[in-house]
Amino acid sequence: MSDGILDEAYERLHRTGPEYQGWLSNHGPMAVEALARHGHQQRVHRWLDDYLGRLDELPRGLRPIDDWRAALGDATRAGDWLAYFDRQLRERPWREVLGTWWPRLLPGIAAGATHGVIRVGHAVRALDPAGASPQRLAELGQALGYWAARWQPVPGADRLLDPVRAAGASGQSLAAEAGQPDTDGVDVATALAGLPRIDDQSGGILARLGRLPGVPRWEPALTALRPARTPAEAERRLATLVHRAGLDYLRFGHAAPVMLVHAVTAPTAVLRTLPALDRALWAPSLAAAWAATAAVTSVYAPTDGITPPTVPAATPAEVFARAARHGDAHVVKLADAVLDAHTATGDDRLLTAAGYAGQLI
Repeated sequence: MSDGILDEAYERLHRTGPEYQGWLSNHGPMAVEALARHGHQQRVHRWLDDYLGRLDELPRGLRPIDDWRAALGDATRAGDWLAYFDRQLRERPWREVLGTWWPRLLPGIAAGATHGVIRVGHAVRALDPAGASPQRLAELGQALGYWAARWQPVPGADRLLDPVRAAGASGQSLAAEAGQPDTDGVDVATALAGLPRIDDQSGGILARLGRLPGVPRWEPALTALRPARTPAEAERRLATLVHRAGLDYLRFGHAAPVMLVHAVTAPTAVLRTLPALDRALWAPSLAAAWAATAAVTSVYAPTDGITPPTVPAATPAEVFARAARHGDAHVVKLADAVLDAHTATGDDRLLTAAGYAGQLI
């Protein structure tokens, strides 16, 4: 990756806010990191030239963050959160800041339609192992600040996610901390297949998530996934979640081509962040990623999937090149995610997901 081009892109983007036109997420930092990662540095500044015009200015702060618990999820404090993490990352090593805040933010993984965690995942990948340039540290701070400002739990996930802070501090598995036997539950594929759907699939994600508590099968389905007994098992199961969610995009993506991308990219971001975290946080991270994918699937996917149109075969490099030419941030980010999954699994079906998204979006 060309460090200079990505750092230049971050400098341009850090004059803008994390959202625009109300609460649409600023996808710029995520997209340019993916473009640079896959060798398309020559497209980065041209892509930004087209994208920056839609963005809002960096929000101003109101007052310093003192009681962080009270300020979580308060979007009016976005400027304060950005300033808070900028200061934290100037004063402390970035891994220490991330390790402190990851378990605090995980229960609010639905933040910004999961873009909070997705942006953090891209920022961490840019830092590790490339190094901690000022621009990359600033990007991690803006990503964490956005997540904190839009912090939002997945409805019904309290049983899974309330113990995250305690689990991370004590080193216990999430299953033990939550009082759930490690042997209970089903595998990832079965859990995904068992997810119910909301009846009224209209409106934005906030309205849709608000309907989940009214679905009788939602909470049993959400807690059906077998908890990970070890960090290694959590990592394997998280990789499986990304793999299966990528295949599900081929079946369900036609119903919500943009929003169902996040069922893949959110767990991918969590998986990418694991190496920078204490291993005691890996099992809670799986639980949070599962909650995010499950929620997005339940509120956007149809009950019955379809067989998607045939997408021309391509190598991984060609898949990303097509996504880069397409230019939509969601197509770029999905290609980036499914290429990771393809590298891990060798499943060529994943390579068609990005091309399919390009046809739909």
